[in-house]
This record gives sequence, structure tokens and C-alpha cells, in this order.
Amino acid sequence: MTVTAESLIVYPSDFPIKIMGAMHDHFAQTMVEVVLQFDPGFDAATMEMRPSAKGTYLSLTVTVRATSREQLDNLYRALSSHPMVKVVL
Repeated sequence: MTVTAESLIVYPSDFPIKIMGAMHDHFAQTMVEVVLQFDPGFDAATMEMRPSAKGTYLSLTVTVRATSREQLDNLYRALSSHPMVKVVL
């Protein structure tokens, strides 16, 4: 277990990330593929999906196994720069 001076997160730990994008047939699967690059043990069956009220957008909550600040930063960068993604929280 590691705690760094600049982080309040204890590594390793389960860390939820919310990803929002336009409703698209392949959005969820594409985001799973991105997440798996940074957390090979991610189980897609644990992903929560919520459509917007009008069905225009899809919100995904993925819980990754965070092992370092660098891993989380790289995952956030990959998700937020993906053309299908509108917001990452």
C-alpha cells in the first residue's frame, strides 16, 4: 500500500470514473477497450450505464483498479482526448 505526498488516494484501490458521450452503438465497448489498456483486469460486467432522459447521451461508470497516479493520469488523458467522449469525471 502506497500513499504519495501529492495524492489522497491510497494505491492500489478501486477508483470510479464517469465517462459521458453521445449515444452510439459502440460507445460502451470502445470505452471498455480504452480502460483495458490501463487496467487489464477490468471487468466490463461491472460497468454501469445510464442513458440521458432524452436518450441523446450515455453515461458510463467504470471502476478501475488504480495502481498509481501515473496510471490514472494516463487513463484520464486517453479518455478525455477520445473523439467519442464529451466529459470525464
